[in-house]
Amino acid sequence: VSRRKDCEREIEFFYQHEKDLSYALDLLRKNELPLRVSHNDTKLNNILFDTKTGKALCIIDLDTIMPGLSIFDFGDSIRFGANTAEEDERDLSKVSLSLPLYSTYVKGFLAGANGKLTPLEIESLPEGAKIMTLECGMRFLADYLEGDIYFHTARPAHNLDRARTQIALVQDMERKWEEMKKEVLLR
Repeated sequence: VSRRKDCEREIEFFYQHEKDLSYALDLLRKNELPLRVSHNDTKLNNILFDTKTGKALCIIDLDTIMPGLSIFDFGDSIRFGANTAEEDERDLSKVSLSLPLYSTYVKGFLAGANGKLTPLEIESLPEGAKIMTLECGMRFLADYLEGDIYFHTARPAHNLDRARTQIALVQDMERKWEEMKKEVLLR
């Protein structure tokens, strides 16, 4: 009970974003977004790099591969890789979406897709970033409310800090939404 009192604003934030969370699944149900082979944990530390050249060699952590949406793989990489702060940053003023990194991810993702994404998938890449950041934030918050039973914690309220960081990132995405949309439309 006391933990819930610590995070009423965060719970309300996720309720206010319910429509955002249903965006992709609504399109999937209408067969407007295709299922693809999806990694489902597309963060930078799941790529093996050549130590001499710095070039990516392969993707690792393959136990999460299954049918999924391309925008979710893109979105998770943005959540992790274009955030200017650590995932558990307590100083929320440090949390923001780096538009230069976002642009680099868009270019790289589309180049790697090699023309295979549909126009709607490309247009929906920003939504994927927002959805995956919301989802991860909800997972951290749920774990905090359940007593920190899933994610390892190093301090009290660690998962609440993580949830708040994800919320701050979503809020910054919302401030930069037009730039995010323009970036994918330029490609």
